[in-house]
Amino acid sequence: MPFITFYTRVGCPLCDKALEQLEPLAQRYGATIEIVDIDLDLELLERYNHRVPVIESADGSVIDEGIVDASVITAGIKSLY
Repeated sequence: MPFITFYTRVGCPLCDKALEQLEPLAQRYGATIEIVDIDLDLELLERYNHRVPVIESADGSVIDEGIVDASVITAGIKSLY
């Protein structure tokens, strides 16, 4: 089962929209999502502060970030198989 990490922060409208797109796609393709708030970890905050939302595969490859696109997310999830 593919594993996806979704880096986000509270109060991020782009993050909310991205998660709305990601959740049904992950469900359709059987992927598990781990949601991580970057503001709870200084290292993640430094890495992703101006990039969230960021969607990564288990190997750390970025699937999409910022203003995400459902077709890019779909292709990224499919590539995990």
